[in-house]
Amino acid sequence: MRLCALLLFFIAGLAQAEGETPGEFDYYVMSLSWSPTWCALEGDARNSPQCDASEDHGWVLHGLWPQFHRGWPSYCNTAARPPSRRQTEEMADIMGTSGLAWHQWKKHGSCSGLSPEDYYALSREAYGRITRPAVFRKLDKPVKLPASLVEEAFLKANPEFEPDMVTVTCKSARIQEVRICLSRNLDPVPCGADTVRDCRMPDALFDPVR
Repeated sequence: MRLCALLLFFIAGLAQAEGETPGEFDYYVMSLSWSPTWCALEGDARNSPQCDASEDHGWVLHGLWPQFHRGWPSYCNTAARPPSRRQTEEMADIMGTSGLAWHQWKKHGSCSGLSPEDYYALSREAYGRITRPAVFRKLDKPVKLPASLVEEAFLKANPEFEPDMVTVTCKSARIQEVRICLSRNLDPVPCGADTVRDCRMPDALFDPVR
């Protein structure tokens, strides 16, 4: 009997590892990545086209992630056909590269319950609804600033948001991302406890747009 129970537990674990059910989630997290940070830490070493100065990237869309109040689904078993090369390439203007668009669909978009076309359209709509503070594009040299200042700038530019709906992350002592919590209809909502991980650095490095 005990052996049967262990086998059932093992099988259940395998099923869970294959991905959750598409469309079952509570809200979205929209992640905006500061492109100069990603380029300094990863993109330059990869010779990513996102980091070419001619691209002029600031806050790019890292992704629109289906989220539970605790935890998140990923790599869901969707019946939707994978996105075409054209569809991923069309997202590069706000996501930096078509490769990121493909990865975000595979890991997160597959859990949305949407087709790639609708998921990318919703991602673009979410990105367009957020006012990205212009002050950060005016920097002409690297600065060190409190991470809380970045959050304050986004809250001021988007007065419909409350502090518990926006969080700022850091990586390698740099400002990394701003994450914004949205309902399925893209209305502002409070973030879950495991999403709010505010960077509290008083002197995080912030590079200017290239």
